[in-house]
Amino acid sequence: MAAEHRQIRNIGIFAHVDAGKTTTTEQILFHSGRTRALGSVDNGTAQTDWLDVERERGISVRAAVTRFDWQGMTVNIIDTPGHVDFVAEVERSLRVMDGALLVVSAVEGVQAQTEVIWQALRDRGLPTIIFINKLDRVGADPQRVLDEVKRLLTDRAAPIQAPMGAEDAYTGNLALLELLQDALLPEAEAFETQLIETAAEQDEQLLERYLNDQPIAREELAALVWSLTRQARLVPVLFGAANRGIGVEALMDAMVIGVPEPQGDMQAPVSGVVFKLERDPAMGKLAYVRLYSGTVHNRESVRNATQDIEEKVTQIRKIDGQRAEDVGVLAAGDIAAVCGWNRVRIGDVIGDPAHVPEAPRMAVPLLTVQVRWRSEADYPAVVAALQELADEDPLLDLQWLQGQRELHLKVMGPIQVEVLSHIMRSRFGLEVAFDPPSVIYKETPAGVGEGYVAYLTPKPCWAILRFRIEPLERGSGLQYSSIVRTDRLLESYQNEVERRVPEALQQGLRGWEVTDLRVTLIEGEHHVWHTHPLDFVVATPMGIMDGLNRIGTKLLEPMLRFRISVPEEVGGRVMNELLGMRGRFDTPVVRQERMELEGELPVATSLDFPARFGSMTKGRGVLSTFFAGYQECPPDVEAERPRVGVNPLDQAKYILAVRSAITSS
Repeated sequence: MAAEHRQIRNIGIFAHVDAGKTTTTEQILFHSGRTRALGSVDNGTAQTDWLDVERERGISVRAAVTRFDWQGMTVNIIDTPGHVDFVAEVERSLRVMDGALLVVSAVEGVQAQTEVIWQALRDRGLPTIIFINKLDRVGADPQRVLDEVKRLLTDRAAPIQAPMGAEDAYTGNLALLELLQDALLPEAEAFETQLIETAAEQDEQLLERYLNDQPIAREELAALVWSLTRQARLVPVLFGAANRGIGVEALMDAMVIGVPEPQGDMQAPVSGVVFKLERDPAMGKLAYVRLYSGTVHNRESVRNATQDIEEKVTQIRKIDGQRAEDVGVLAAGDIAAVCGWNRVRIGDVIGDPAHVPEAPRMAVPLLTVQVRWRSEADYPAVVAALQELADEDPLLDLQWLQGQRELHLKVMGPIQVEVLSHIMRSRFGLEVAFDPPSVIYKETPAGVGEGYVAYLTPKPCWAILRFRIEPLERGSGLQYSSIVRTDRLLESYQNEVERRVPEALQQGLRGWEVTDLRVTLIEGEHHVWHTHPLDFVVATPMGIMDGLNRIGTKLLEPMLRFRISVPEEVGGRVMNELLGMRGRFDTPVVRQERMELEGELPVATSLDFPARFGSMTKGRGVLSTFFAGYQECPPDVEAERPRVGVNPLDQAKYILAVRSAITSS
């Protein structure tokens, strides 16, 4: 089993939309012999784009798990969506990978999603290989793109092939610098020097030898390059044209050499995480699991640590597109789909949580939409379908307001809304419509203050709480602590308060989530006879809202960071548009008759800007945007959301509602 463990690699494939990521995956599967015919994105035959909506639109909307065998290794690969609206799939995939392949177009170069993914890869410390693709396309400029990679992503990028023009790609040979074999092509000698210099910046011994003009054997250099790659201290760059299969096998060699083997003890207790859910017509839920330690077999019961339940495994599958194979066992370091867990949700930790890494945070839904259905008879089916989709994508955060018979979803953008409509129709046979998206604002305390509640009636009850509330810098989220002694307020009661504070902050004075604050429990009291743990479920929201009402809150709005390149003659008009949207930008830079701008825009004022930008620049402009965080709104901007349920500020009515004495509508 240990030998088999060492022969596994877990690699995610990432890219900005249309960089050729899925085509690269299809070529890898074909060249490895995993598939007998090439799948095509354009023809709707890609193995990893098997949903109807993916084949119709020609884009990936779900991460797809497949595998191939190469050089004695079994490589699990996850082909992730490239469109920003589906970045949640990227986020979940990053959590379970040991290495990454980042595909960049030789024409468009480094784009907004490329930068977002790169930052997440660096935060995780994942070894990464960059593949500059589409050398056969008109306008391909690999040297320019390589320079962009070094400028915008990392100065540790080290090309292990000489960058070439499009005409060289047609020869079917990219003059690979033979670090993977024994020889070095003569024309790449200058390029070898660049590689040594980049590697020497990460290795003191090599640097000393290089500065002293000591010879460095090519085999030694190759070994060092791949060692540094596996440590995420060097980023090898390869070039190719995946559509023609050019450079694909060299890329596969790099993937098995440059990504480390997964770690994990098969004899240790089970530890893993569910990162993807699908539904099979015969088997029900398929839970994709990355196992970090231990071994799971068919017909075993496994503990779900997140939900504190046990569920039985009926079957363990390896899945390639729409093909499945019952393998019977899932061992540490590997990935497979588990059948039989009916209550499982994405993000659930299986077994011991100790070995499971934290999930990266990339996806932040900035928009909310209300769902409409065709007839009242469809209402129960629509609720059930959306709950199923929210299990598969928790960031949808379905809000079911039963009293108002309303359904609301959080979304990343308009393409995701279109895809959801298509899935509801094709998978569930339901016709739904979505209201125009509205921006998700947030609130933060306007100052420092205290909130107090004494919940003493109607008997039996007794819960006294005092909170100190203070604002924090943007992006801090919620920080909670308690300084109350356990003889004043039992630890079990304090734990209940801590659980309820985040819930209490879901709706502030304006109805939005309250964030970027520190909440400290500074006073607490229970009664030896009258107090029940549920008293703190009632009291905590009242104490928090009392504090927010005394302090006041400021409204926060989501912002986008943008980078724009336009012909110089339309630069003035574009800047006027940006100013009209409350945009802020740095001094423009003019390069080769094009104006480049960088700055920030509110999401609320720029929802339709991409469409207007294309018309304004006659298709010659380049616009890249990515989430830049929340910032305080100007005084003249107001946005309120209707509160769900009874406001805890109306304490008498709220107590009755929570105690089910009245309805909370």
